[in-house]
Amino acid sequence: MNNQSIDLKLTADVLIIGGGPAGTWAALSAATSGAKVILVDKGYCGTSGAAAASGNGVWYVPPDPEQRETAMASREAMGGFLADRNWMTRVLDRTYDNIQSLINWNYNFHTDHNGQVVYRSLQGPDYMRFMRQKIKKAGVKILDNSPALELLVDLEGVVAGAAGINRQSNSRWQVRSGSVVIATGGCAFLSKALGCNVLTGDGLLMAAEVGADFSGMEFSNAYAISPAWSSVTKTRFYDWASFTYEDGTVIEGAGSKRGRSVIAKTLLTQPVYARLDQGVDEETKVWMRASQPNFFVVFDRAGIDPFTQRFPVTLRLEGTVRGTGGIRITDYTCASSVPGLYAAGDAATRELICGGFTGGGSHNAAWAMSSGYWSGQSAAAYALSLGDTSQRPVQGVGKVGLSYTGNQTLFPEEIITATQAEVFPYDRNLFRTATGLNESLERLNKLWQEIRNSKITTDNQIVRAREAAAMLATARWMYSSGIQRQETRGMHKREDFPLLDPNQQHRLISGGLDTIWVKPEQTSVSKELISV
Repeated sequence: MNNQSIDLKLTADVLIIGGGPAGTWAALSAATSGAKVILVDKGYCGTSGAAAASGNGVWYVPPDPEQRETAMASREAMGGFLADRNWMTRVLDRTYDNIQSLINWNYNFHTDHNGQVVYRSLQGPDYMRFMRQKIKKAGVKILDNSPALELLVDLEGVVAGAAGINRQSNSRWQVRSGSVVIATGGCAFLSKALGCNVLTGDGLLMAAEVGADFSGMEFSNAYAISPAWSSVTKTRFYDWASFTYEDGTVIEGAGSKRGRSVIAKTLLTQPVYARLDQGVDEETKVWMRASQPNFFVVFDRAGIDPFTQRFPVTLRLEGTVRGTGGIRITDYTCASSVPGLYAAGDAATRELICGGFTGGGSHNAAWAMSSGYWSGQSAAAYALSLGDTSQRPVQGVGKVGLSYTGNQTLFPEEIITATQAEVFPYDRNLFRTATGLNESLERLNKLWQEIRNSKITTDNQIVRAREAAAMLATARWMYSSGIQRQETRGMHKREDFPLLDPNQQHRLISGGLDTIWVKPEQTSVSKELISV
């Protein structure tokens, strides 16, 4: 990138990378704090990403002490007691206030069958279209179809903007800014999970290149149930499902909330079928179709009634999107460990509110709007405190996938296929062992060494090359952390260490690119809670 001509040069106080809920809330918060804001999106802000693809449950709890206590306690044990009550309280408060803002802005919440307004659910297409309009009215400049490829830093290593490319014109852009918020989402490894094929870990790679670290990357092996022929990974309604073998026999222990491992073990050797036939009355069916209409599109098109007919299911990897690992947050401002860089949404760790087990879409949605709000506000305050930074010398720090010179040619699709071969299999990623993790990591590390000095040949390869490098890097942080955690906690399941170990009640911090490092970070959660 450094040697390429720049077609569009812009300056801003705050640059937001990513146009989903976290990015748009960050942009709105920064703009209303008095900052000049530019938002760049890999796709079209308002339509791309996991949130825009379907209904979004929200961890929305009124400020009633008893309800709040229940909400916070409900997932602590499942998450291995790695969550932080202070952060949970802050997110519940901020989410409640942000929903009140949506109400005041006349966002059109849907109603249930009793005519009651449902504040715990946002229809993704409407929600994201609304947020795009809101940030445009606030003066935010949006660059659509313009993925960021690398971050810029000044002479002291402070993050100072980003550079990228427009996918439609292949023209190069550069934005110099006082601060940057990474809101690029997580990494689903191009598994075809609904809305996730733009989520390839790009922001994680860019953060690592400036020296940022990560937390909870071992908790990045989330798999979602979907019809075998479909990308729809909305799993809420499988709470009402029965799961059977091909001959119709019920699979004991299989379920959506606590029985996905049983489904996965079965899928290793034979098909699994589902039917939504557990206590679903006509009123519930109406509610289901109203709250998640796109869940039923694939069945309607196939001529299948999922309430009366069995259909084959599979598990699609959602990786860090529904996992809890991501860029480490150092304080309440949502700052990363690198000056000038902030993180929000699924690009950031969600251990703070979920620990080591996914909170599902609702916690992610609450975290997105909360961390987006805080990161935008903080990034604006930081940038404005610097004064005019438009003339400071900057340089790009991106490496793998950006060079036109090298020892060999980089073939992105081969890298992607090889990475997927290590992270997709249930018996390698979901059911982990030291042997399996080390074997995968050896191959992944070798692949990284092969591509780190490889070259691309045309601009048409550059986005895919960076996606491939980001997925490969993400897999290496995941498995390096997974090897270090020698216990079973949250969604991290070690077949060779099947029990939770009280002495490992700490978060794992990781980082690095050529050499991955992992170290423990103590939490403030009392170890006595394990016995509760």
